[in-house]
Amino acid sequence: MTTIAGSRWAITGAAGNIGLSLREALTEHHVTLVSTDLRSAAPIGPHDTFVQAELGDLEALVEVFAGVDGVIHLGGISDEADFHDLADANIVGTYHVLEAARRAGVPRVIFASSNRLTGMYTAGDHVSPEMPPRPDGFYGVSKVAGEALCRLYADKFGISTISVRIGSYENQPSSAREQRTWLSPADALRAFLAAMSTTEHTAVFYAVSANSDSWWDLEAGAAIGFTPQDNAASSGSRQPIDPGTPQGGSYATPEYSTDRMRR
Repeated sequence: MTTIAGSRWAITGAAGNIGLSLREALTEHHVTLVSTDLRSAAPIGPHDTFVQAELGDLEALVEVFAGVDGVIHLGGISDEADFHDLADANIVGTYHVLEAARRAGVPRVIFASSNRLTGMYTAGDHVSPEMPPRPDGFYGVSKVAGEALCRLYADKFGISTISVRIGSYENQPSSAREQRTWLSPADALRAFLAAMSTTEHTAVFYAVSANSDSWWDLEAGAAIGFTPQDNAASSGSRQPIDPGTPQGGSYATPEYSTDRMRR
């Protein structure tokens, strides 16, 4: 593990829920930030510089990333959408982030992947990052492509890439599915701190709290120092799920994709 205090990081998607929470926490860990998003947002303090930029603008990203020690890539479309939009924002956008990092000489990119990349596995399956992707929609497909791009840039161009498969990021779990997939804000911070400080060159792991009923293997996260401490079981009685149900739940239904296609 390496220390992050005194380091300088860029964050894409910095105006989103995770981005805002992470920025506040990282400044408390004495990290200097360059925050960027499609939307305008105010800096959160004297050690946070905000630059409005689009993922489609490669040259702008090169400038944003100049001199940083790493990039946390949270930007893009965060749910199911028309495939063309997802391909533009999440696949081409992730390529731009990685390529801008390469051109700017950034040593590490942390990619916000998703549990939806494996949402077609059933509730009876115990899933590890080594298992083949089974996305529950086109959003999940875009994350498969993003992880593949990260692996390419790690293997071919020498950039350290860490893919964080984010669970259900909520203050509290509110459904039977979220009792299995919940990621508390505190554990989300622990996951990103581990990704920032690990000495591993490349890794893929599930960022999920230490829920009593969990579908995902946590060994890959433990190997880089991620130890979740919260548990959905403390938020209510256990709700059963049919073991044949897709882990993606409603996200895995055909309508969840077709209703979002451009007509």
